[in-house]
Amino acid sequence: MAEWTFLTHHAHVLLAVAADNDATVRDIAAQVGISTRSAVTILNDLEAEAYLDRHRRGRRNHYVVHPERPLRHPANASHTVGDLIRALSDVR
Repeated sequence: MAEWTFLTHHAHVLLAVAADNDATVRDIAAQVGISTRSAVTILNDLEAEAYLDRHRRGRRNHYVVHPERPLRHPANASHTVGDLIRALSDVR
């Protein structure tokens, strides 16, 4: 039987970045349980849709999450990324 979860990998990557905005792609991928390549693709998606910004700090990336952005699904559009983060993590 196939395993499934309630949250997408995109949500898990966003939560990982919110918890540690200086995490490496490798750390994010390991925390979410996906490949590094998948993590990069998801981070690119989130950046392209303005859910986060990525800034270089030396050889590392620093991420800034935009908590005011609405969730993408029409059924959840009245909620924000910040609502998701507050509901599912210890990040405040």
